[in-house]
Amino acid sequence: MAFKVETVILSPDTEQYAGHGQDVQSISAIAEVARKMEAQGFDGVTTPEAGHDPFLPLPLVAEHTERIEIGTNVAIAFPRSPMVTAQIAWDLQQLTGGRFRLGLGSQVKGHIERRYASQWTGPPGPRMREYLQCMRAIFETFKNGREPRFFEGEHYRFTMINPFFNPGPIEYPDPPILIAAVNTYMAGLAGEMCDGLRLHPIATFAFTRDVVLPAVRKGAEKAGRDPAEIDLVGAPFLAIAKDEAGVFRAMQELKQHIAFYASTRTYHSVLEHHGWLDVGAELHRLSKEGKWTDMPNCITDEMLQEWAVIGTWDDFASLCKERCSGVFDTLLLDLPGDARRDDDFVRETVARLRED
Repeated sequence: MAFKVETVILSPDTEQYAGHGQDVQSISAIAEVARKMEAQGFDGVTTPEAGHDPFLPLPLVAEHTERIEIGTNVAIAFPRSPMVTAQIAWDLQQLTGGRFRLGLGSQVKGHIERRYASQWTGPPGPRMREYLQCMRAIFETFKNGREPRFFEGEHYRFTMINPFFNPGPIEYPDPPILIAAVNTYMAGLAGEMCDGLRLHPIATFAFTRDVVLPAVRKGAEKAGRDPAEIDLVGAPFLAIAKDEAGVFRAMQELKQHIAFYASTRTYHSVLEHHGWLDVGAELHRLSKEGKWTDMPNCITDEMLQEWAVIGTWDDFASLCKERCSGVFDTLLLDLPGDARRDDDFVRETVARLRED
């Protein structure tokens, strides 16, 4: 099976997951990495919202590339109004020459209220549904301001526009919208209303097959859509290295990443699927106490096998195809630093993953 292959810039590293802060970035470094990723053959490049604004680097990436798709993976929707996000997406679709893909996520109540200093107005699934409906109405209004398409819901109201504030139509189709999902409501919503689903890596391969994909199909069928129209983007955890000794070290580092996400109760449906709820409870307790470096001890090697593609560089492409075929359409590779810096490895891996 051939995959589209994306990657990511400004991605969190192990030190950030362990609570030790982040590296400082520069304009020149972002431009250099963007050029390099396009030359390596990637189909797309994305930016996360992991301490930095996800939209800000994208015009720079667009300026220094010509072919690759460019998107957020993901921007947090609820602290931004639908109009704010729609304007950014509309402008980026024009500025990138139609290469922009808007990835949105909901985050959880504690982060929305306490980190973003914003409001949590209700369950995230129904609110995201309204968010998407409102954005679609705004896009239609941008295209035809003489006949605005307004929206009124429980969480959002868009009932006013005038020519001064309407950017007008652009030369390209509406920005594709992908939402992040782990649980069934959001997965169904992606199938029903979105161009794609960005699956959180905390979803194991088994959980994805057993829970997420059926929900996507059900949502698509509800809307009379072909489920094949929805781009399923997977970002599997990776524990890879040149040799077996390096693979062992990579596994230990990856446990820090997984423990961080598995401490979030919103994701405990994945742990419950595997009978690991007690592990989730312990990880949540440790996170509340700020014991980030103790958390990886809760993740066993057997658990890691359920989450990750694990192996040497020589075997990676074949292992990745074996684990991901029939599950994802697009693969996002968040490669470790040493692998990312090896041009020959990256080029060969991307080429092999894109082959039938």
